[in-house]
Order: sequence, then structure tokens, then C-alpha cells
Amino acid sequence: MQTDERKQQWRSRLVLLLIVAMFFSSFGIAALLRFAEWQPESHKNFGQLLSPPLDFSAQTFLRADGRPYDWQPERNAWRIVLVSDSPCLLECQKQLDVLHRVWLSRGRHTERIDLLWFTEVPAIRPDFKGFIAMQANAELSAALPEKESRAGYPVYLIDPDGFVALHYPAGFDPSGLRKDLAKLVK
Repeated sequence: MQTDERKQQWRSRLVLLLIVAMFFSSFGIAALLRFAEWQPESHKNFGQLLSPPLDFSAQTFLRADGRPYDWQPERNAWRIVLVSDSPCLLECQKQLDVLHRVWLSRGRHTERIDLLWFTEVPAIRPDFKGFIAMQANAELSAALPEKESRAGYPVYLIDPDGFVALHYPAGFDPSGLRKDLAKLVK
């Protein structure tokens, strides 16, 4: 009779230990993933995060017509930025077409995305509300990493407060920019 009671006690303790082990193992797995810096695919940025982000909120950018560009943080708008010191040739026109398609892909949220174009405006270009031709800005141009390369034109994403947050290197996949904007502009 006592052996049955001991077996029952042993089973109860074993069940309790298994429950405790299952409970704490989830914390252990979470800690392991955290310290290994693993992130689920849906939470990764496709652009490269600039660390520390560049702050241009106090900077005055001028539009091509000479008017200042107003940041308007309350509008909660994101800015896609292309900066180039060279003339806008065929590759530049292709990049504008790609960025126009990315802008269009945001549908009803396009009013919260501006495309700031800090280079020569191509003669043949799509006409859309989000496109803003800008005057060259030496400070911005000097501060940004990798302005140009043979692979094409890099693109930068500026948050509503004026911080350059993400960098998309030359030859980037536009679907990555589209996916990042889908997460950011809702």
C-alpha cells in the first residue's frame, strides 16, 4: 500500500517538475533568441538602419523653386530621398520610375509619403503629387553614406521627425522599400 502511495507521490512530483520545466524553457528559448539577435522575417528592415540616425529636422531644405520645404512632423509623413551630384541620365530616369511605382503601391497612404529629389529633374518624368524637386544641399550630400555607385543610385528614408533612418544601397530591390513603407506608413 505504501509503495502505491510513493509511486503516486513520485508521479505527482514528476508532473510538477515537467510543468515547471516547460514554463521556464520558454524563457530560456526566448533569452537565447534575444541574445543571438534573431528576429522573425516579418520584423526585419530591408533597408540598412543608420546608427546613429542623421538628424536633419533643423536643416532647411529648399525646393527647386526656392521655397523652403516644411517638415510638418504632425503630418506624420515619411520621405524617400535620392541625392546625386551627377546629371540625371537614363539610370536616374529608371530610378525615378521605380520610386514612383513604390509611391503608388501605398495606395491611400501616398499623401503621407514625399519623394525628395535632390538631383537634376529628368525631362521625361511621371507627374505625381508626392514628387518634390529640391535644390542641391551640400550638407545633406556630405552626410549621407554611399551617394552614388556604378550599380545605380542609393535611396534614403527619412522619418516624420527629420531623421535619416534607413539606407537602401545602389541596386536595391524596390520590393524591400515597398515592404518597409507598408510597415511604417499605416
